[in-house]
This record gives sequence, structure tokens and C-alpha cells, in this order.
Amino acid sequence: MLAPIAWRTPPRAYGPWELVTSMLTEALVERGVDVTLFATLDSQTAAKLDGVVPAPYEEDATIDAKVWEYRHLSHLFAQADQFDLIHNQADFPAHAFAPLVDTPIVTTIHGFGSDRILPMYLPFGDRVHYVAISDADRHPALSYAATIHHGVPVEDFPFNADGADSLIFFGRIHPDKGAAEAIAAAQASGRALDLYGVIQDRDYYERKVLPHLSATIRYHGAVGGEQRVRTLGHARALLHLINFDEPFGLSVIEAMACGTPVIANRRGSMAELVEHGVTGFLVDSFDEAVSAVGRSADIDRRACRRSVSERFSIDGMADRYIELYRSIIEGPKLTSP
Repeated sequence: MLAPIAWRTPPRAYGPWELVTSMLTEALVERGVDVTLFATLDSQTAAKLDGVVPAPYEEDATIDAKVWEYRHLSHLFAQADQFDLIHNQADFPAHAFAPLVDTPIVTTIHGFGSDRILPMYLPFGDRVHYVAISDADRHPALSYAATIHHGVPVEDFPFNADGADSLIFFGRIHPDKGAAEAIAAAQASGRALDLYGVIQDRDYYERKVLPHLSATIRYHGAVGGEQRVRTLGHARALLHLINFDEPFGLSVIEAMACGTPVIANRRGSMAELVEHGVTGFLVDSFDEAVSAVGRSADIDRRACRRSVSERFSIDGMADRYIELYRSIIEGPKLTSP
């Protein structure tokens, strides 16, 4: 299992790719799969940990991202013949090694950001088995082995039947993620808002978020672990008013696992995650978002948790990956249009 090296696996707070990598790794180990996790050396896992990168480059300024990323890749691919399969969670640079090894490779594409990256996908389609994390994120030029939604260990997310009167925003502080829209919707609906996430765009934070902070609009930074779980459940609704076609949205299913309904712009994968009127609301305008805040108390919080248990469990995700691994190792590559 090849993890990214921006953050520790699992991350201390922010790090969605590393978090998914960790959850899948641990679930595979629990099923008796012999997994070696290639990650930063401070990572924590029940699998065999291997690696050369001393620390995550987002946490240690002495770690040059490009230098250590290629050290990381070289360290794994030098041992490729020792594994039945390599599962790449670390984006397209690993594809450069694909023609040099015989070991099958699975790449989970954590968001197909731009056509500019196609040159690192198209030439390797006969060597790498691509997995989309949502149907919405499939690129028409690529063949995919499967679409496998992320899952979460539902039992680790305590159900909160009551929630709270306030709203939450959970995501990067960046124009894509809609922090400014969440603030405006909270103010228009007369609700308090708690914002959580790393500041990825400092200028955006200073122009669109900081001037609105008050006793009722509160920014808390990034949170992880138990605090993250408690926070996701202690809310009337999660505002996810994104400005891009998001490939998945891990915080969306985490919030629903806690019983918190989601109000999301109808973009990207949101229609695959949120059941309109059942686990939240899909909206197409700011006015619809404000109206949805008023209706959010009508959502059965038990239905939110039930939806995640049935559709986005870590067990379901692990089972689908194991099925894919077996099909690759035992037979020809599975493709779908």
C-alpha cells in the first residue's frame, strides 16, 4: 500500500488521502491480508510499516516534497517483485515506474483535477488499474477497473441524536470549498457557524473569512481524532456549499455517520452521497441553501447514520477492494466504459 507523504498515515488532523489509506490498510489487515504500508516513518499501522521518508513534508520544512517523493517511490518499486499487487494512493508519479515492473498496480484516483494530467494516465492504462472514488469523477478518456466509494468505520463515529442549534463547515479554507458561502448562509438564517479546516488560501481567509468572525461565526483550525468526531455530530447541519465538482467529500459521510444532515451544492459527487430530503438537501442556489437550513430539523438523524452504515461503511469499501484485487491477480483486467 503506497501512501502519500504530505501528512502522516493516519493524519494527526488534516490529510484526507492519508486517512483513507489508513482506514483501508487497517481493514485489510483485520481481514488477514498481508499488507506492507509504505508511508512516512512516523506513521502508525497494524500492517508492516516500510519507508525512507522521516516525516511528512507538510509538517517538516526540511523535507523537500519532490526529492522525498521520488525516494519514497523508488524504495517501494525496488521491491516490487516481492508483492502480489501494489495499491497506489499517492497520485500519478508512481505511474512512471509502471513499465519497469511486472507487479500489477491499482491506482485510486483521489480526484481527477485537470486534463493536463492525462499524459500520466493514458499511456499507462494497460499497466495500471484505475479506481474512481465516484462516478461523477470518471474521466471519459480513461477506462476504469471500478468505482469504489470511500467508507468510514461507522462504529468510530458516535451517533448524536440531538445535534445542536449551530451549523458547521468542515473543509479546506479555500474558495473551492465554500467557506464564504457557508458564512453567508449561516448569517442569513440567523444561525451560529463553527468552521474547521486548514487554511489553504491565506488571502481568501483574510478577505472572506476573517472579517466575519464573531461570537457566532467561529474558526477553530484543523481538528482530528476524537475532537473531529465529536464536532461532526454536534451540529444542526453541515454546510457543504462547494464551488467545484468535488470527487467525493469524506466529511460529508463522516457527518452523516454521526447523524448530522448535509446541505450541499448539487455538484460533483454530492448526488451520490446525499439523498435529497432523506439525509440532507441538494441545492442549486444560495436561497435554496438558506431555506434548507430552516428545513434541516425535519431530517431524521437516524436515517443519516443508517445511510452511511448501508452505503459507505469501511467494511463495504474493503470488501470491494479485495474483490478487485482478486480479479486482477487471478484473471484479466476488468474494465468499464
